[in-house]
Amino acid sequence: MRRAPARLLIIAGSDSGGGAGLQADIKTATALGVYTSTAVTAVTVQDTRGVHGIHHVPAFIVREQIACVVDDIGADAIKVGMLGSAGIADAVAETLERSAKYIPLVLDPVLESTSGSPLLDENAISILKARLFPLTALLTPNIPEAEALTGITIRDAADMQRAGDELRAFGASAVLVKGGHASGDLIEDVLVADKGALVFSSPRIDSRNTHGTGCTLATAIACGIAQGLQLVESIERARAFVLEAIKTAPDFGGGGRGPLNHMHPIFRN
Repeated sequence: MRRAPARLLIIAGSDSGGGAGLQADIKTATALGVYTSTAVTAVTVQDTRGVHGIHHVPAFIVREQIACVVDDIGADAIKVGMLGSAGIADAVAETLERSAKYIPLVLDPVLESTSGSPLLDENAISILKARLFPLTALLTPNIPEAEALTGITIRDAADMQRAGDELRAFGASAVLVKGGHASGDLIEDVLVADKGALVFSSPRIDSRNTHGTGCTLATAIACGIAQGLQLVESIERARAFVLEAIKTAPDFGGGGRGPLNHMHPIFRN
């Protein structure tokens, strides 16, 4: 009997340029052999240069997308990315609390785009902390996001651990503080969980093709969790996936940050 693939529900915004958001998530999951369903939170106008417009999906439609998928298809893990507004954050929290409380959740707290455009308002951040963090198996902030969420200035791995500890106090089971925004020849990501802190490091790749790295990493980790991998193993595989996706990036047009090669297991430049 043929084995069905693991199922991942992605709750996130659409990126018209395909480098981040739902498009990056679906390509990543497909490359890793995971079936994806979606709940679209926003439609954005994006290219390599930035975000030029945002249309938020009505909160009740987001709520119904999630409930419909969970009740029928089901999910082995859920990944949450861009929410965009307090109303949508509240709808997502309410639906997950009711219908998906025991499904592992990877939450990427998307506060702004790679180009610096704000993607989440202050009221929504309060809802994240109060209602979504307690449902979260893994929270994946980058350094600016961790600083904004905690008020801690992050200079090194010790600061990343301190921020992770503070974020866990809101209820998240584990926090992976991503170090791509730090300087230096190594990128260090710090996992803070029940057993303490663990540092993952890799050489920094000099590339302008880094749009969507956060979305891609969080989704790749969620795929591993959906497939039954342990958290550390999921993170290690996801980091390797992202590094290779940057190394083999297609370097598509534009004057900004290009997309990754999410399909590198299938297509290589």
